[in-house]
Amino acid sequence: MPPSAIPIARAARLWPRGLLAALAWLGLGVLTLAWPDKPAGFSDWTFTTEFGLAALVVGALLLVPALVRRARGGRAGARLVHAGAWLVALPGLLALWEVFTAKLGLLPPPFFAPPQSLIDVAVEDWPRLGLSTAHSVRLLAHGFVLGALVGFITGVWIGWSRVAGYWVHPVLRFLGPVPASALLPLAFFFAPSSYAAAVFLIGLATFFPVAVLSWSGVAAVNRQYYDVARTLGAGEWFLVLRVAVPAALPQVFVGLFMGLGASFSVLVTAEMMGVKAGLGWYLQWAQGWAAYANMYAALIVMAVLCSGLITLLFTVRDRVLSWQKGTVKW
Repeated sequence: MPPSAIPIARAARLWPRGLLAALAWLGLGVLTLAWPDKPAGFSDWTFTTEFGLAALVVGALLLVPALVRRARGGRAGARLVHAGAWLVALPGLLALWEVFTAKLGLLPPPFFAPPQSLIDVAVEDWPRLGLSTAHSVRLLAHGFVLGALVGFITGVWIGWSRVAGYWVHPVLRFLGPVPASALLPLAFFFAPSSYAAAVFLIGLATFFPVAVLSWSGVAAVNRQYYDVARTLGAGEWFLVLRVAVPAALPQVFVGLFMGLGASFSVLVTAEMMGVKAGLGWYLQWAQGWAAYANMYAALIVMAVLCSGLITLLFTVRDRVLSWQKGTVKW
């Protein structure tokens, strides 16, 4: 290799965005540790040192893939490179949050808490927050599975049967757009328990989009598929289960995604109104005690939980519809 090509080869081994991200995290750590917190009444922000040290550790870890090309190999390395812009932006946002709250006090406590307060919540209140998360996952699973199952069966029934299409479809279109949270008083009055009422409301929020999209998918199946199957001796149940349902699955998954978002919003409302545990209850409890750091931590847990469930549903969809990758826009 000629001497003039050595700087080019070295530059090729560098990851400029990763190097910038490492410097940004290191800068966040230095800023947090070197700039004392501003006293604000009775608020004493703990875990400031731990937050600064954590930022320094993240910056040091990012230096390795930024300087060594081999550290960026494989699927994990590709994902790391893809997230490079976020790795630069995130410490910048955290630095602004830290400066406006803990350092300058421009955002008054206790309504606004610095990033290290989330570490305090995770360390001091993790049993209550973890138990609330587990209750919310259980409640959401019961309501979502029930609503999705009933909605899928109803949608396939409406799309296949003319009788159901005549009698059930108008009722679904009339009552379906009514928000599930609007039926909250009736649900808590007729249900045997607050948990059963919450499951019903979450299931109802899931039911409508799944039913409508399942019906739309079954109704849109090409009739030639049925004709070909009938010529080969297919019966009624075969046409429904092996022709109509597989062809409608892309629409069904769209309904599931919509139902998951709707059920999550109803979950928080139901837990705030009657359920004695869960993230919605935790939010109300934190707001009542002016523990706004706990409230922010619960909101972050909600965002992570919802994003994780959506990612899981995408994974299931990719597995179930892998045979349609050539015909369905992925």
